[in-house]
Amino acid sequence: MAVLSEEQSMLRDAAKSWVQEKSPVTAFRKMRDSGAELGYDANAWNEMAEMGWAGVIIPEEYGGSNFGYLSLGLILEELGRTLTASPLLASGLAAASALILGGSDAQKSAWLPKIAEGAAVGALAVDEGAHHAPEKVAATVKGGKLTGKKAFVLEGMAADLLIVSAQGPDGLGLFLVKGDDPGVTRTRLHLADSRGAANIEFKDAAAEPLTGGADLLEKVLDRARAGVAAEMLGSAVQAFETTLDYLKVRVQFGQVIGSFQALQHRAAKMFTDLELSRSAVEAALAAIDADSPDVPELASLAKAKMGDTFHLVSNEMVQMHGGIGMTDAHDAGFYLKRARAAEAAFGNQAYHRDRYARIQGY
Repeated sequence: MAVLSEEQSMLRDAAKSWVQEKSPVTAFRKMRDSGAELGYDANAWNEMAEMGWAGVIIPEEYGGSNFGYLSLGLILEELGRTLTASPLLASGLAAASALILGGSDAQKSAWLPKIAEGAAVGALAVDEGAHHAPEKVAATVKGGKLTGKKAFVLEGMAADLLIVSAQGPDGLGLFLVKGDDPGVTRTRLHLADSRGAANIEFKDAAAEPLTGGADLLEKVLDRARAGVAAEMLGSAVQAFETTLDYLKVRVQFGQVIGSFQALQHRAAKMFTDLELSRSAVEAALAAIDADSPDVPELASLAKAKMGDTFHLVSNEMVQMHGGIGMTDAHDAGFYLKRARAAEAAFGNQAYHRDRYARIQGY
């Protein structure tokens, strides 16, 4: 585990207590049952913003705390534990990263303070097909107008600001589009994990370029990948702990099922995988903070490893709970569905294993 500073420990503890008190899994269930169009509770998001979470990576001159990616990862991990749905990943991490790394002074001044205080939600619109393929971009920008389609845009329904990948005059790059532009049409998607997502069509929407081209796109995506891996880590750890507690109390054949060696071996496998995954996730976040040259491979390693681990733990949670784990009344299904959706976000295990291998030259 990474050695946390005193401030980081305080931030994690504050996130842990808020999540347990204000946003348990029952709150997620209530949000899902309400059919909330945005895919999150706006009041809960406002509270997160008031605590400064939306501005953790944003520089102080733009209203943030400039606390770094590892600090934001700690918050995302705690939110992941109770499956708290919020725009923190899409807005406070992905969109904010794009502006910090590639925005002009005017763009930063216009948007970063709003993102930091939660007054505006940003979203990253990259993929155009069913699978993550950031290099396959048909959307184009000509004469400052963007035309094209984007699929599975996380928080796409709520976004006031869209950071869109497109082919511009200088090749592939990121462009800033206002959510209320008349050339933007959104279609709400109903995902398995009940989060907010949309397909978005752009028709001659006014677009401002960010500087950095294809390199900027990869940097922003790697930050998003490390962020979603941190959230997945929290979800997987909670799923494991819930399952472990059940193994200690469920009696079958006159014995606590946790005494069965076969189940002990499966629990030990999950535990070791979670520890390895934590190392990978924290290494990726720390590398981003240190502006290390090996961020790309560490981000892919974290996302691939965490995808495998969360997939396993969510499966085992359902299986070890038996019949009750198959019902909607139990929380196990929520973790299973979240695992499948999170695996696909910003590249699944196969995508990142291939990318890692290519970066390493084999």
